[in-house]
Amino acid sequence: MAYSRLVAGQIRKKTALRKRRAMFEEAFPQQRSLVFLLQDWDDGYNVGGLFRVAAACGASELVMVGRTPVPPAPRIGVTSLGFHRRVTWRQFAKWGEAVEVLRSEGHRLVAVEVAEGATHYMKCEYGPRCCLVLGSEGGGVTPGLLKTCDEVVAIPMYGKGRSLNVHVAAAVVAFEAMMRGSEDVEP
Repeated sequence: MAYSRLVAGQIRKKTALRKRRAMFEEAFPQQRSLVFLLQDWDDGYNVGGLFRVAAACGASELVMVGRTPVPPAPRIGVTSLGFHRRVTWRQFAKWGEAVEVLRSEGHRLVAVEVAEGATHYMKCEYGPRCCLVLGSEGGGVTPGLLKTCDEVVAIPMYGKGRSLNVHVAAAVVAFEAMMRGSEDVEP
């Protein structure tokens, strides 16, 4: 069965969803390991949203830093739809500790930020082990953490908004990073 036939109608049964996922994974094999670092996020709803994004794109974990809410904060469960129990996460008090551990594990740190000199997110070389660094909605990634990143990427805005919601921006960049290299694979 061709992949194009699978997207013709809405699929509701779990077994059909598993088959579709398996076919997709075979047609577009995962190219890299992905982790998210959340620096000082304020909103548990955004954290929950990112748990869903992480589960959907096959990320291995979320790294919470500073004051970022962690499970079982009630707002996380509302938007994560239970994925906060399925996606691995860990917490660090300071971003420096998290960076040290992530680097020792071989991750390339890529900040997603509206910043001068940022690369278009579709032009970035994410590497085989990538950590997307995301700051709070209001303050973004702090200057100190931004300097430690290997690269900074931005999503161009064509409308009037300055940026996307943080977990939406994470989804856009994560799926670009995860699909990169799979365009040569025949579905």
